[in-house]
Amino acid sequence: MVPAADLAGAEFYWHSKRMGSVTLITGGVRSGKSAYAVALANEGPAALRRFVIATGQAFDDEMRERIARHRMTRPAEFETVEEPVELGAALSALQNRAGIVVLDCLTLWVSNLLGQGLSDSAILERADSLTSALKSTSFPVVVVSDEVGWGIVPENQLARRFRDLLGCTNQKVAAIADTVVLMVAGCQMRLK
Repeated sequence: MVPAADLAGAEFYWHSKRMGSVTLITGGVRSGKSAYAVALANEGPAALRRFVIATGQAFDDEMRERIARHRMTRPAEFETVEEPVELGAALSALQNRAGIVVLDCLTLWVSNLLGQGLSDSAILERADSLTSALKSTSFPVVVVSDEVGWGIVPENQLARRFRDLLGCTNQKVAAIADTVVLMVAGCQMRLK
């Protein structure tokens, strides 16, 4: 869990959040993104109904272990909606039910869309639809995504395609987000 000292500004966060606000938390692998997203959502008023929309799919033992680890670290009051592809529909289904939603994560979502054989333009259209859905929610949403563009250029075409599509998706969500936070080694840097 994120130490209370690392949530400095959480009170400001909750006083400044309006219905339908969007916060994007991005950063590298194991930088603390998911833990920070859950901690932010958990710092809100106790009466809030909290949800996590999880995009991960348990295709192998490693992924099953990762999903189990994420579940174990979330407080019990978070309800989980497993939705690997139809994020707009998942957000819509939570209207008038959710007090806050953590969407974890865009990285796996883009991977899932690639796995369905969608074209680049179809994936970017889905990203545009997602931003529209995020803007029309009646509850705050904390979106988690990886920043994968800081490493070397991947050797294979699929990895380059994934990197580019995730980068474009992150830019689209950041453009409509009220707040953007970069996580580095468990520390938060507010970018917007």
